[in-house]
Amino acid sequence: MADQPVPRTITDVAVLRLLAHPLRRRIEEQLRSGPVNATSLAQALGESTGLTSYHLRQLAKHGFIEEVPELASGKERWWRTVPGDRRYPAYTEQTDDMRAATADMTRHNLAELVELYETFEREAPGLGAWADAFLFSRATLRIDLEQLREFFEEYIRLVQRYGAPTDSDDDRKTVLLRLFAFPEI
Repeated sequence: MADQPVPRTITDVAVLRLLAHPLRRRIEEQLRSGPVNATSLAQALGESTGLTSYHLRQLAKHGFIEEVPELASGKERWWRTVPGDRRYPAYTEQTDDMRAATADMTRHNLAELVELYETFEREAPGLGAWADAFLFSRATLRIDLEQLREFFEEYIRLVQRYGAPTDSDDDRKTVLLRLFAFPEI
């Protein structure tokens, strides 16, 4: 197994807001399919190349994406995602601004998830066997906080293990996974 990214705890509210920006979220979505340049990104998103170039530079400034020099041609810069394990401080360690930004990010993530699922649902009839890739599990655990943290770390290790690149990508597709865990009130 390849080296796994070291967890990065984002403590800067400005960086969290950078990631929550709607256009940057769309840019990250495009990057899931592979490297992009400002022009191809602008065409895909219906934005100007100046705007996409600015946002790409901002993501690169904070280490979320990097240039792909082997694809560069003249002034054209190509970008790819930097693999990462992004985390946020525990709720009790967050400032009020961080809590507000994290909650905003979570709401955007949930809305995006609903939108992605609705797209999958519409397209499923044409996906053949990949339509069976919708896996759903609903579970309730009765555990203490330390066990929950252990569960989360095991989940991350599992995601990293299966997400590692292999020699043959012919039959592979990007599969979106989301884990939400919170205490029942």
